[in-house]
Amino acid sequence: MSGVGRVRAAVLREIGAAGPYAESQPLQVVELGLDGPGPGELLVRVRAAGLCHSDLSVINGSRPRPVPMVLGHEAAGEIVEVGPETSGFAPGDHIVLSFVPACGYCPRCLGGRPALCEPGAVANRGGHLLSGARRWRDAGGEQPFHHLGVSAFAEYTVVSARSAVLVPKELPFETAALFGCAVLTGAGAAIHSARIEPGERVAVFGLGGVGLAAVLGALVAGAGQLVAVDLVEGKRSLAAELGASDTVVGGPDAVAAVRELTGGGADKVIDTTGSVRVLEQAYAATRAGGTTVTVGLPHPDHQLTLPALSLVAEERTLRGSYLGSSVPGRDIPRFIALHAAGRLPVHRLLSHRLTLDEINTGFDRLACGEAVRQVVTL
Repeated sequence: MSGVGRVRAAVLREIGAAGPYAESQPLQVVELGLDGPGPGELLVRVRAAGLCHSDLSVINGSRPRPVPMVLGHEAAGEIVEVGPETSGFAPGDHIVLSFVPACGYCPRCLGGRPALCEPGAVANRGGHLLSGARRWRDAGGEQPFHHLGVSAFAEYTVVSARSAVLVPKELPFETAALFGCAVLTGAGAAIHSARIEPGERVAVFGLGGVGLAAVLGALVAGAGQLVAVDLVEGKRSLAAELGASDTVVGGPDAVAAVRELTGGGADKVIDTTGSVRVLEQAYAATRAGGTTVTVGLPHPDHQLTLPALSLVAEERTLRGSYLGSSVPGRDIPRFIALHAAGRLPVHRLLSHRLTLDEINTGFDRLACGEAVRQVVTL
């Protein structure tokens, strides 16, 4: 294993730092050692990495992970070195990274649900690669943890080949990165989890990168009416530009507004906020016989309260969606093809470009709702 020597990377050493993050600096950009790839692994030069609420959830403690950890899970890059016993990839290939390293052989993978890969979940919770290894080393000999098998906030990273999907070299890296999380999760939730059918009335609560990708996915699926809900006016405006038929201000009056606009509730409602309160609103905005899909990640201690009778008497469905119920190796190329055809304008979601040294400021912007999707370019 050759490695690349010293690598600049953004390391989270403690969870729960107070904002503003530009002052508290929860992410420290330092030099780390990076071992080369082992069997079934790839050494990747990271070219673009997106900032996502799942990263913020680790920083603020609502999604606890082991620390110190090199954060970042939405990325695109170029393969530098291929580890032994690894087929299908070559140096120079461009790839998008998926944050679930699907093993391919567990019951969930064999059943066509790689987002629920059992060994992948163990690796992600433990902060190591699918092989069980950690490839980072700091100056004191400690081995920082990997974030969701990716650790994208770094100049280079080592990943399982099971996390990588080949993409066309003409696709800009900053756009390609968004396909690894925002698009898979949002568009996948609309197409695979909600299974939106042509002509259906749809509502999306939360218009960050994932929520706006859900808007795009709903349009691709043929939604007849699409109501976009958010507190931030700029995000509602962007949703309208992308094709939403109606927009609603988020808050206590949102449910009544959605129900009025859709004539009694939407057929399919997608919540992307990670807020239990908003999920309850999304469920209340769903009509009898409809489906509510949630992709957000609330704090593990938070509990959801719903009218249980409605599940039977109104034949309601409440469904969780992880990675958009997608199959990355199948769906990333499909979504990229839709983008190339002009039907999935993912590049419109990119609101800010950052350097690695600006990453804490980027998370301040994300925390207060100013950004749609920010990308660190390396």
